[in-house]
Amino acid sequence: MTLPKFPTGRDEKRQVLLGAVDAIRERVAASADESERLGTLAPDAVDAVRDAGLFTLKLPMALGGAEADPVTQIEIIEELAYIDAAAGWCLMIGATAIGRPGAFISEDAVPEMFPGGRVPTAATSTALTGKALPVDGGYMLSGRWPFASGVRHAEWMTAGASIPARGNTEETGVTLVYPVSEGRIHDNWQVMGLEGSGSNDISVENLFVPDAFAWETALWEPKRGGGIYRMGRPGFVANEHSGVALGIARRALDEIIYKAPFKKRGNPPTASLADREAFRGDIGVCDMRLRAARMLAHDVFERAYAICCAGEVPDANVQSEMRAVSAYVTQVAVDVATAAFRYEGGSAIHRGNVLQRCLRNINAAAQHFMVSDSSLESYGATLLDVQNVRPMA
Repeated sequence: MTLPKFPTGRDEKRQVLLGAVDAIRERVAASADESERLGTLAPDAVDAVRDAGLFTLKLPMALGGAEADPVTQIEIIEELAYIDAAAGWCLMIGATAIGRPGAFISEDAVPEMFPGGRVPTAATSTALTGKALPVDGGYMLSGRWPFASGVRHAEWMTAGASIPARGNTEETGVTLVYPVSEGRIHDNWQVMGLEGSGSNDISVENLFVPDAFAWETALWEPKRGGGIYRMGRPGFVANEHSGVALGIARRALDEIIYKAPFKKRGNPPTASLADREAFRGDIGVCDMRLRAARMLAHDVFERAYAICCAGEVPDANVQSEMRAVSAYVTQVAVDVATAAFRYEGGSAIHRGNVLQRCLRNINAAAQHFMVSDSSLESYGATLLDVQNVRPMA
């Protein structure tokens, strides 16, 4: 399959990517139920997202990727999550999983990972839960990585590990890439939300990973690609969570607004939900909050991207703000989806109801460490001029 060639202009690229999402809308929507049954993204949804070139959202253009700016990334993930949250989630993970190695692996590794210019699928879990022991020519890697979303359809795994302290050296972090076929996927994804994301654990034991497929986690000077690869951590991945949350919440709000004129309430049911003043006021507030949160996220990531395009990596204060804004957006999204679910009444609890799926999915997404309360605490510390703030605490 030949992937689309993306234009270099930001606006033109955005339009091509939005068009790619629109082109696969029906296939992804039709696969949502199957993804939940399988506990991993349905094969047709995987094919649709891959063939549309969306997994290349964060891949350097030098390797055939879109290399989209952070705000465009939010919009594309938002659009796909609106259709199916699991597909949006797998896009956000898959794009990062292939985008980071695309920017940071050695030139020697490129022909093996991208044979003939083909872009593979990938999964990632960058928490330093593995151990990488330096050996001749690379590392012996052992570990188990949780929440490796999309790992069942992935060809490569991008994983975080620590290099143990030796002598006078301190423990350091390293990111490594290895074939999923070399690992063991654990059947432990039995959950209440985002079932279709297939976020299983994966583990390896004493796997040799060549130096060419590893880089220092704290290093944000890419071997290929531009400003987005200086976003740093958490900046490079925090924006994705805004996109997923916005897509799920907007789907829930649109759903209840669509149903409101036809949904009769009362005993006996006579007046429509749309006739209720309380409902009108609440959905007005929900819409305003969601739009405001969206614009805030765009503003924060636009400013951070400008820093990156000037050749710098955003400092700890900006990193804290990027993570915190996605946590805030997620909180707003939970509130909006919950309000829509409650107004739907008893029918909302049925498995086939879109609103119960939105409620489950946004609450599952909100459990991710990237959008935990600690992110808001770190940002608050920057407002108080606390020294040595840790954005990933």
